[in-house]
Amino acid sequence: MTPEPDSANLSGVSLPLTGMTCAACARTIERTLQNVDGVAQASVNFATSRAEVRFDPAATDVPHLVEAVRDVGYDVAPLNQSEQQAKDAKDDEYRLVRRKLAVSLAFFVPVLILSMAGFSTRGGQFLQLVLTLPVMFFAGAEFYRRAWISLRHRNADMNTLIGIGTGAAFLYSVYATVTGGPHVYFEVTGAIITLVLLGRVLESRARNRTSAAIERLLVLQPKTARVIRAGNEVDVPVDQVEEDDIILIRPGERIPVDGVVLDDGSSIVDRPSSIVEIDESMLTGESMPVEKRAGDTVIGGSVNKTGAFRFRATRVGTHTVLHQIIRLVQQAQAHRAPVARLADIVSGYFTPVVLCIAIATFVIWFDVLPPGARFTTALVNFVAVLIIACPCAMGLATPTAILVSSGRGAERGILIKSGEVLERAHKITTVVLDKTGTITTGKPAVTDVTSGAALALAASVERASEHPLAAAIVEAAQARNLSLRQATGVRALPGRGVTGAVDGRRVLIGNARLMEEHGVDIEALRGESTRLMENGRTVIFVSAEGSGVVGLLGIADTPRPTAAAGIRRLKQMGLEVMMLTGDNELTAGAIAKEVAAKGEIDRVIAGVLPDRKALEIEALQKAGKVVAMVGDGINDAPALAQADIGIAMGTGTDVAIEASDITLMRPDLGAVADAMLLSRKTLQVIKQNLFWAFIYNVLGIPIAAGALYPFTGWLLSPMIAAAAMSFSSVSVVANSLRLRNA
Repeated sequence: MTPEPDSANLSGVSLPLTGMTCAACARTIERTLQNVDGVAQASVNFATSRAEVRFDPAATDVPHLVEAVRDVGYDVAPLNQSEQQAKDAKDDEYRLVRRKLAVSLAFFVPVLILSMAGFSTRGGQFLQLVLTLPVMFFAGAEFYRRAWISLRHRNADMNTLIGIGTGAAFLYSVYATVTGGPHVYFEVTGAIITLVLLGRVLESRARNRTSAAIERLLVLQPKTARVIRAGNEVDVPVDQVEEDDIILIRPGERIPVDGVVLDDGSSIVDRPSSIVEIDESMLTGESMPVEKRAGDTVIGGSVNKTGAFRFRATRVGTHTVLHQIIRLVQQAQAHRAPVARLADIVSGYFTPVVLCIAIATFVIWFDVLPPGARFTTALVNFVAVLIIACPCAMGLATPTAILVSSGRGAERGILIKSGEVLERAHKITTVVLDKTGTITTGKPAVTDVTSGAALALAASVERASEHPLAAAIVEAAQARNLSLRQATGVRALPGRGVTGAVDGRRVLIGNARLMEEHGVDIEALRGESTRLMENGRTVIFVSAEGSGVVGLLGIADTPRPTAAAGIRRLKQMGLEVMMLTGDNELTAGAIAKEVAAKGEIDRVIAGVLPDRKALEIEALQKAGKVVAMVGDGINDAPALAQADIGIAMGTGTDVAIEASDITLMRPDLGAVADAMLLSRKTLQVIKQNLFWAFIYNVLGIPIAAGALYPFTGWLLSPMIAAAAMSFSSVSVVANSLRLRNA
């Protein structure tokens, strides 16, 4: 027995496959890879034509995996090819199939005309034979080559069914032509190959549309960047940009890599206000441009809408946010949802079962009909069963839906890690929202001001402080265009506030305790202070020597503008909404009341230390709830990992994003509702696809076998069977494409 590989030492590789034509092909490759010594896990996705393999490098390597794939008749494209090269290869393959279809049509149509015209003389039969040869041995050659490889390896797939079906009809027709038989079925052979190729062309076009989101992401990155080197502007290929390079961006240009806007006296070239507007809609789903100042980050792929500016590159190459998004989308598309397992199992056994049904159909019809008609009728029904039963639709049902939905999610700033996450998300019953940075901005802001003079005094002193509350006070004063003065002797008073001198007068800025220590009477503001504290505000008193208390400021971590609407949408979807925070109950209750005035938040869990958040999630799960946790900080990572679905705000930390199942590229709780709705719609489409694929075969095979003949006299033509088989695959892909509007 081969020992189980050590999971800690496993490596992973994504193999780009070529030559797959149906779900049974994918099943064959997957089973082959799973049987390679040292492989712990292998998953083949028919829709994306990729194999995701986890293996022990001490037991096997990538060349052995590639050799195993080639040994069963398929191939692996170069692993180091770029996305553009992969797209070009796919386009070349599509053009080849289209060329084969054109040849097949050119020779099949005359055969069909001859057949319909009743041109059944020996000369006419030989003419049909000659015209059918290019259809068989050029347009359809790949079917027979792959069918032979499959049979040689004791496998069976779509090529096996097509190869046996058309081969039997062709060989019988050749025999009839040579011996002078009255019936030939060259038109059946040509029709099946032509219609299958037509279906493959239509299916390929539709499948290419399912991956259009990746292609749109790929074109977001410019091919060149304008870098400042040795004082000169130089255009260099984007893959040659290095960290810390200084890059110039003009209005209307796309930003090549991630970076930080500079403030070096010349960074904002033509905007004295030092503000530029960046369109990040293709990456975050946010339609409004975002204002950027010196020190703010910019994302590669976004568009500069206003003034020229310079920035310093911080992430380049495959480390940029854009490439991380592409990788996450590809990862989601490569993994199958658990709901696909039934289709995988069925398709694995489907083709051998169909072969048995086709043989039984031939035997029964040959046995019950009179000698003059039994062989031809049995043969036609045998071929019809083989052709109508090709399992393409089953193999496309799930992966095409996941391809489209994950791409659509990425366009809306929702990154979903896998198909399993998509399936699990629709089962969520409870959404737990972290407060700081999720419901709120995570940044303190001045919300209440009783006196402009108090704010100006406070900001004059606080300019010298690095405390977050100080920054909020200064920002509020600047927003009101207040005149600030020079402060001296500024000194922090831990736990109480700060003191300094303005225009020779001592100024105190801090809490009630600080005022009481210095004998400042605050009774006149006691009522307002109490009201603000009851609303979750941090109260800052301001006093000046000779004037007593000048006023007070209310500071709070304010809710995001979209928080209330997002929470309302979650509640309207029938979800239980909870808030989880380390803040005290008073502050938490005030925020909950502000964003959920009608009680949309069912429960507030306050005073929870960071290391206890995961335990709170676990307690909810033990109570039978299926939990989604939404957070953004490092202290949220354990809770995100514990939840059934972890959702990280993209504005948060890399640790939180890594621990999550879904990443939101925009800080909007409405995106949480969007993700839930996308999951529900995706599962609905997958179930529709699987129903259609299964019901098609359940009904189609008996009809092709002649089950209706005793009651209606109907027999299914193999040509109709081929058209129906192609239609089923195209319809499944078309149904999945509806998710592009989700």
